[in-house]
Amino acid sequence: MNATDRLRAGSVTKTFTATVVLKLAAEHRLTLDAPVDRYLPGVIRRNGYDGRHITVRQLLRHTSGLPDYLDAPEWEHFERLRYRHFEPRELVARALDLPRPSGAWHYATTNYLLAGMIIREVTGHAPEAEITRRVIRPLGLRDTYWPGDEIRIRGPHSRSYFTAEDGRLTDGTAWNTTFGGVGGALVSSPDDLSRFISALFGGRLLPAAQLAEMRRTVAADPDRLWPGARYGLGLISSPLRCGGRWWGHAGTVPGGHRALTAVGPGGRTVAVALNEVPATLQAEEDFLDVVQTAFCEDPPSRATPPIEGKRQ
Repeated sequence: MNATDRLRAGSVTKTFTATVVLKLAAEHRLTLDAPVDRYLPGVIRRNGYDGRHITVRQLLRHTSGLPDYLDAPEWEHFERLRYRHFEPRELVARALDLPRPSGAWHYATTNYLLAGMIIREVTGHAPEAEITRRVIRPLGLRDTYWPGDEIRIRGPHSRSYFTAEDGRLTDGTAWNTTFGGVGGALVSSPDDLSRFISALFGGRLLPAAQLAEMRRTVAADPDRLWPGARYGLGLISSPLRCGGRWWGHAGTVPGGHRALTAVGPGGRTVAVALNEVPATLQAEEDFLDVVQTAFCEDPPSRATPPIEGKRQ
């Protein structure tokens, strides 16, 4: 893999989506503390869930109390669903069938599908089109696009791998990622992800007030992320061993891609990409340690290039 090889960015997509929601808030086209039901009347109104008591802010911060449709039993065998097309409303409805999760914070892609549905209601356009118009195109992110029902990745890209039910290492590069929608379907590259997070924290995408809102965090469940992580509005904040914190997001796609982009103290950025999801706790810690090393070692004489992982 190299810095311009494309991969499935997974939940890094959430930061793109949150950015557009914050842009709409800055334009006074929606209110973060308004109930979801104002924009999606009746969509969340069953099995004890009520959109009149859940705010847009809570969706972006994963404090809505909604379950994740990816926790449904059928997703235990995700490879059986790899070529299926999914609609956001179908997936949200599936989530509402599930029991309420415990705890004040629960990571759920359901929240971001709902955020995308709100973008559609407010703008009259598909959320993917709004994210392209407001973020991807202005930044010139040439490797970043919405694949829709395309199962293959366009342009140069690495293969990705997952362990199948029978224990065999299997090529998972071809995948229909409509199950992720604006919560996880973007294709991008380490270079583009680095440019995006740099532009976001450099003030090129949001006014200062909205960027500050993004950075207001709550404690995250370490079992869903990792110890010390906090979550803002589409942003993860994590402590650095050398002091300070990094800001960004990580993503995982069932077919085998793992991505992370982050900005650290002084505006230095890093992007990490793997073509096989870490299978053990140690492997995941090694993945995160790359970020620590990038930010805490002596800075190089020129800008840090994206860092890629590679299956051996």
